[in-house]
Amino acid sequence: MQDGRFTLPEQDLNREPFAHRPPDFRQKSEVMITDRGYKCRITNIVPLSVHERLFQLRIVDPAERELFRFRPGQFLMLEVPGYGEAPISISSSTSNREFIELCIRQAGHVTSALFEAQPGALVSIRGPFGTSFPMESMQGGDVLLVAGGLGIAPLRAPLYWINDHRDHYRDVRFLYGAKQPSELLFTYQFDEWKTVSHIDLHAIVERPDENWKGRTGMITALLDDIAIDPENTWAIVCGPPLMFKFACSHLDGIGIPMNRMFVSLERRMHCGMGKCCRCMVGSTFTCLDGPVFDYWSVINLKEAI
Repeated sequence: MQDGRFTLPEQDLNREPFAHRPPDFRQKSEVMITDRGYKCRITNIVPLSVHERLFQLRIVDPAERELFRFRPGQFLMLEVPGYGEAPISISSSTSNREFIELCIRQAGHVTSALFEAQPGALVSIRGPFGTSFPMESMQGGDVLLVAGGLGIAPLRAPLYWINDHRDHYRDVRFLYGAKQPSELLFTYQFDEWKTVSHIDLHAIVERPDENWKGRTGMITALLDDIAIDPENTWAIVCGPPLMFKFACSHLDGIGIPMNRMFVSLERRMHCGMGKCCRCMVGSTFTCLDGPVFDYWSVINLKEAI
């Protein structure tokens, strides 16, 4: 397929007065209203598994590139011209001013079209949108990160944040599980996270192959293997709803306060703008009120997980 199919027409972006400065993330209304658009070029595509790829985007305009800011846990709207747009969690470092990384699973009309694009193609992003993980509040404590499958995508930004501010956190543990070894993502970064970021990383799979030498079973088995100080631990859990239920219930059972456990419900999002109502739980929109929630809020949302 020719890249021209993904080329946006020339246009002036971000000419509103508010778009000449980074958004104030303390004002949720401002972040959600600032509907900014950025023209981006795909600079690299990294295959991660059969269904997931890491797309590296670079905002074309240098001034807009410097302006773009986001918080760990937020998402953006990615537009593939001619096909539409989809909400995608940001998987890169907040300190990286050159590139934005998106871990994308081929699952629908927009993402299937994106998987046919090549480096050099132009796409568009809007945002950032949504709530974020309270990384500053976690300073001085232990941090437990739990991810299942594609749940590692929104957790990558907090991992980078911790690496950039490693002296501000005590013990950091990352538990990661998948159905089979071929579905583990970002395995090429495991050694970096262990040795450079000093993160205690444990991986587990449900169905091992002949080459797998690690743990086998459900991710909750890893929780039984580590010592957790509930009074000083903050937890972030991302993954399938069933994993949410068991992992968070386990952490609640050992005494971690619900307001110090955070989950991302980005999997529920569809339009990302509160229009389709498909992510609605009661009167709560995952895209507008989330995607990051503390566990106390989640258990009070019927059928949230």
